[in-house]
Amino acid sequence: MKVLREWHLKGIILVTLIGAFCGVIFWGTSFLYNLLAAALTPFGLQPFANEATFGLYTLAGPLAAFIIRLPFSATLGEFLGAFVEMILGSQWGVADLLSGLIQGLSSELGFAVLGYKHYDWLGIVSTTITTTVITFAWDMIKSGYANYHIGFLLLLFLTRLVSVFLFSGILTYLISRLLEKSQVLSR
Repeated sequence: MKVLREWHLKGIILVTLIGAFCGVIFWGTSFLYNLLAAALTPFGLQPFANEATFGLYTLAGPLAAFIIRLPFSATLGEFLGAFVEMILGSQWGVADLLSGLIQGLSSELGFAVLGYKHYDWLGIVSTTITTTVITFAWDMIKSGYANYHIGFLLLLFLTRLVSVFLFSGILTYLISRLLEKSQVLSR
């Protein structure tokens, strides 16, 4: 795909559509999260529900970046997805907006450190690392993860890393390649 150099109406429409589509996915993922959390709670493993589904909640940022390829597309895509999730009646309400902003900026950072030049496996690895590290640090504060034993914390981190790599990484890469091959996004 040819890289756009500046924002145009087509890019704005695309990031909005990606955000809206992913917002519906985020909202639907909440049901999966709740089922998984309920199943894991009796074993004291409820935090793993968040970690296992986390990559689905961070899908919009990398997908927007891979398709639009402009600075701040990841941030905007993720934030719009969080907005749509909230509007649909998410259990987290307005807190979705803060999460969407943090997740979007953390994904954005992965592309920014590479100069917005790598929409390939290097970009996937970079955004996976920045998204996992920054959002996990946020959960250390927000969700009280700092109170967990180091071994449990490490398992949570690894679960998040795998989830983000699979859903926000590999799935994003495959979707963008399919769209490119189908020439739906010809520039």
